[in-house]
Formats: sequence, C-alpha cells, structure tokens
Amino acid sequence: MPLLRGHHLICLHFFNGEGYDEAFINNLKKILERAEDEEITISSGDDDICRCCPYLKERRCQYTESSAEEIRDMDTEALMLLRSSRGDNVKWDEIRNTIYRIFPSWHTSYCLKCDWKDACEKNALFQELTKK
Repeated sequence: MPLLRGHHLICLHFFNGEGYDEAFINNLKKILERAEDEEITISSGDDDICRCCPYLKERRCQYTESSAEEIRDMDTEALMLLRSSRGDNVKWDEIRNTIYRIFPSWHTSYCLKCDWKDACEKNALFQELTKK
C-alpha cells in the first residue's frame, strides 16, 4: 500500500515524467502504478516519494530552510480540501475526482508560486483545469 502525504495526493496528478534525478522519477512512476491498483495510506510526514528525494535529511525536507514547515502547512491544507485525515486509506480514483472541485483553491494558494509549476503546466490534466 503506497504511503503518501497530503500535498502529494494532489500534486502527483500533474506528474509528467520530470524530477530531481532518474531514481526519483522511477520511484514516482512506480508509486503511481501502485496507487492506481492499491489503496493509499495518508502519511503524517515523509512518505514513499520523500524517501527518494535528495533533499530529505534526517526525515526532514532540507530543500530550503523553511521547507519542512511549508510542506506541513501544504499537507494540512491538502487534507482539508480533500476532506481526509492522516492515517486514512483512500483510492486514487476518488482523489482524482476530487481534484476537479478543489483545484481552483489549490492552484491559487500553491501552484502559482511553486518551483515545479513549469513541469506541471505540461501535464494534460493541469492544462484542462487551468482553462476552466
């Protein structure tokens, strides 16, 4: 069962094959394959994606000085929008269906200032949702 944190439940829908390095990208692909077939457990911290991230040190994101706190805040907001909680088991299709409802709020709060924005903008679902 894949373990994913709040914001990854949203952001992974816009993955288009880009990432930090080949190992990170391959891990994302495997997680997405599993998520399509298995229930996902919502993590309260670092998850199956974070574990292959070069910025994870001592179970804490070191991307920037404030990343760990910003990510925790994003996770909290994501779970509120998804009406889910840490420890819940969810299905990928149910989350995907919810993306349509929550995207305007998420986009305004997070996508516009995200370092991954250029990568996500290449994704067909992201393009569809930003045209609405």
